[in-house]
Amino acid sequence: MKLFTNDEIRAIERYTIEQEGISLAELIERVAEGVTDEICARWRSDKPTIIFAGPGNNGADALATGRLLCHHGFRPEIYLFNIGGNKLSADCAAQRDRLLAEHPEVIFTEVIKSFNMPQLHASYLVIDGLFGSGLSEELKGGFKVLVQNINDEKATVVSIDLPSGMFGDWNPHIVNRDTVHATLTLAIQFPRLCFFIPDNAELIGEWKVIDIGLSEQAISQSPVNFCLVEKRDVRHRLHYRKEFCSKADFGSAILYAGSYGMMGAAVLAASGALRAGVGKLTVCAPKCGYTIMQSSVPEALYHYNRGEMNIVDIRPERTFNAIGIGPGIGTHELTVKALEDFLASINQPVVLDADALNCIAIKPSMLNTIPVLSIMTPHAGEFDRMFGPQASGEARLRTAIEKAKYYNIFIILKGHYTAIVRPDGKVYFNSSGTPALATPGSGDVLTGILLAMLAQGYPAELASIIAVYIHGLAGETAAVDHGEYGVLAGDVAANVGRAIKDVMTLK
Repeated sequence: MKLFTNDEIRAIERYTIEQEGISLAELIERVAEGVTDEICARWRSDKPTIIFAGPGNNGADALATGRLLCHHGFRPEIYLFNIGGNKLSADCAAQRDRLLAEHPEVIFTEVIKSFNMPQLHASYLVIDGLFGSGLSEELKGGFKVLVQNINDEKATVVSIDLPSGMFGDWNPHIVNRDTVHATLTLAIQFPRLCFFIPDNAELIGEWKVIDIGLSEQAISQSPVNFCLVEKRDVRHRLHYRKEFCSKADFGSAILYAGSYGMMGAAVLAASGALRAGVGKLTVCAPKCGYTIMQSSVPEALYHYNRGEMNIVDIRPERTFNAIGIGPGIGTHELTVKALEDFLASINQPVVLDADALNCIAIKPSMLNTIPVLSIMTPHAGEFDRMFGPQASGEARLRTAIEKAKYYNIFIILKGHYTAIVRPDGKVYFNSSGTPALATPGSGDVLTGILLAMLAQGYPAELASIIAVYIHGLAGETAAVDHGEYGVLAGDVAANVGRAIKDVMTLK
């Protein structure tokens, strides 16, 4: 699914109006119908309801919603903010007049000068139609106080389009107290970039998209820098296996993993790779890992790395389709040196995860020798150790975009909506996953899946998209049996094959 910026959405709206003959008033009615349907599906008509409508078209959406709610038996108390008078957009004024004509009994206040905040309680439903995505600057004065009062009362809040006080794209200077804390955000036509930033989760709450029928042609023809990966996207990229095939058709991979006390990471990564269909897998580990690897993952080849307790040499003895380094290798000085020497000598893209990233953080000059189109898979802590502390999740994503471009690499920034950042600056957010994945070793399984996809011939971009989605879906599948608390990384690895089957059977 494409994720559009505010400006891009406005361009699509203009195209819909100008080229397809749909009026803005009709689009407002569609928004109101969608919002009303969602509210009626969730709450009874006797629920105390207050609507705050701003002077622009978000206010028009809110007023139209109020009118339709009256049709469904709700008795909303409506406040329209027209501070100073003559500040309403033409469509907002038209919706006001229609509301009052159809429902003269409605409790309606048009705020032109002073405003007395109504009494709110936790039992109330508040519909936020103050500004939506139409905001051009941070809230000030009376509107800021109004938002703070709404937040203080802990009522159930439904925001139309966006919580008022937020911007649809980047929010670098947002103050949470000065932004509506929505229980439910009903986005118009598209989810927004800000929905996928962890800093904004408490402001947006649950979110859902209302389809208002904007031009499919304009949507398909509009290029974007941000996308949301869904199951059908992965299905279109995964290949069926031919009946007459052998393991030689699915590539060979080598995984440098493990050290004394951390061989579990090697086992989990290897299990993920094998469950994801790699043809041949060699695990290069220190001598202490021999028995563990041979007994835990007998399907993988074991290659002795010379070190007794740590990896001290990273030098593939033959050509592999994919190379992965990092799970459980530790940060011993000999391991750091081995990685440094390897990166300086290799020109094949590699997968770098976990302790490989921590080794780079110890010696940042290695960033300059990472082969182009390699893939890094950091979580927030690993990212900050390499590139410096980040003030927020948004800052971290923007830095990832910058670094991916600068070093010409892919960065998989792990999180609730894992972001796959391409060297050209485009970003794919992943839609699969569950809090059950917040378990030790989960990232090692992802490294294995990614390695397997690369070995099977998927280019780095597609391998990243597929691996991240499958990993998230495997976590969801594991949680069905074990619950969000009980899932272990081994359960995730064990469900990788089921996740792939689930995707492949999508019609």
